[in-house]
Amino acid sequence: MNTYLFYDLETSGLNKAFDQVLQFAAIRTDMNLNEIDRHAIMVQLRPDVIPSPRAVITHRIPIYESMSGLCEYEAVRYIHNLLNRPGTISIGYNSLGFDDEFLRFSFHRNMLQPYLHQYYNGCFRMDMLPITTIYRLYRQGVIKWPEKEGESTLKLEYLSETNNLASGRAHDAMTDVEATVELARKFYKEEEMWDYITGYFYKQTDKDRTEKLPSFFHGFENMPGNHLYGLAAGSQYGPRLNYQAPVISIGNSIPYKNQTLWLRIDLPELRETILETIETKTWVIRKRYGEPVILLPPLERYMKYITPERISNVEENREWLMSNPDLFREIINYHREYSYPEIPDLDVDAALYQIGFLSNHEQELCALFNNVPVEEKLKIAADFPRPETRKLAYRVLCRNYPQNLPKEITGDFDKYMKKINPSCEDDALLDYKGDRKTTPESAMNEIADLRDGSGLDHDQLALLHELEEHIKDNFR
Repeated sequence: MNTYLFYDLETSGLNKAFDQVLQFAAIRTDMNLNEIDRHAIMVQLRPDVIPSPRAVITHRIPIYESMSGLCEYEAVRYIHNLLNRPGTISIGYNSLGFDDEFLRFSFHRNMLQPYLHQYYNGCFRMDMLPITTIYRLYRQGVIKWPEKEGESTLKLEYLSETNNLASGRAHDAMTDVEATVELARKFYKEEEMWDYITGYFYKQTDKDRTEKLPSFFHGFENMPGNHLYGLAAGSQYGPRLNYQAPVISIGNSIPYKNQTLWLRIDLPELRETILETIETKTWVIRKRYGEPVILLPPLERYMKYITPERISNVEENREWLMSNPDLFREIINYHREYSYPEIPDLDVDAALYQIGFLSNHEQELCALFNNVPVEEKLKIAADFPRPETRKLAYRVLCRNYPQNLPKEITGDFDKYMKKINPSCEDDALLDYKGDRKTTPESAMNEIADLRDGSGLDHDQLALLHELEEHIKDNFR
């Protein structure tokens, strides 16, 4: 039997590779959105994590409170089990834009299979944010739609406040889950609409719908390939673009075969492209079937939200592409062949995508590691054939069970901890995108900047003071 698992995370920061979950909440419902059970856990702050000051004043979780939770390893195993219960459809608000990948790195770091909940035992994922976007465009009467500074906003906290979805404080994990479930219940009243939109999260349904999109160059000869034409709908396009962008298909990525590529064709910059400026003048959306963005057919009832100026750009860009087929081929080849740059000396915590999939033998060792008592994990960790997975296993022990470990393991972890507090910010650890891990120095500078600004209340100032003292006590 399928069930929804609505969930939310509050985290130490936004870096998916280096930050950690501090608070997790979930409500499981049946397919009619009747509650089955709920879960809420606090997670201990790891010794190698310096919380982002901006995150702290947003979720308002005190340092002392995070110290009382489950250790990260036990908490992440608990979460992994919830998401991988057979038939689970995991769903949150912007979960595919943030939470899901954050958990993926959490699973990787704690020796758990990071992708299992996406496909195994009838499990897969949805996201309430793109669903909300479609309702905002085409079923506006179902709820009240908030505005912020004169513009439409799809932020959950404002939706909740405007529609009385939940009574607790925003950015508390359980409050946000309750608001997300209640929002889904309001949308579910339009059952035909709900079924249609959620169908986009079923891979085969999404693929079938995509393949029925019309050809952008229908009736024109000598154009390379059958380029399908649709509207990409998503919150990332914002209210000024009515959350939509006209796009055409240009094939699949070669290095990442499950990515379909869609070229935006409503931008005048496209017509300024030359061979040397393909990277900066063309914008391509990378989409996997069953995941955002949602691709709608270019029917009048959808196209009416695209301004005449943007429609004119689409037509001019069609003519330009037809007049420059060789350059169009170069644009296609560039984006199809593009691969993300590898970061040299990438820390093992951030190396999920560079390490690649574990072998069957490594997966068996991970399962064994996770199912033996703590005192036996050390021996299993030594059996991993690759140094990267051995290091991950040793870090699990050093972070969560540091007592009575041999010096050769704790010594390596001590060297890693010195990298957390570099003498120069340029030496901070980099993640898979080249972004820096929060260091004591960068956190202290951010605390000073926040204090110099305005608008912080007494509780937020107290939280910053507590964080400052924590950094002084633990990082010299």
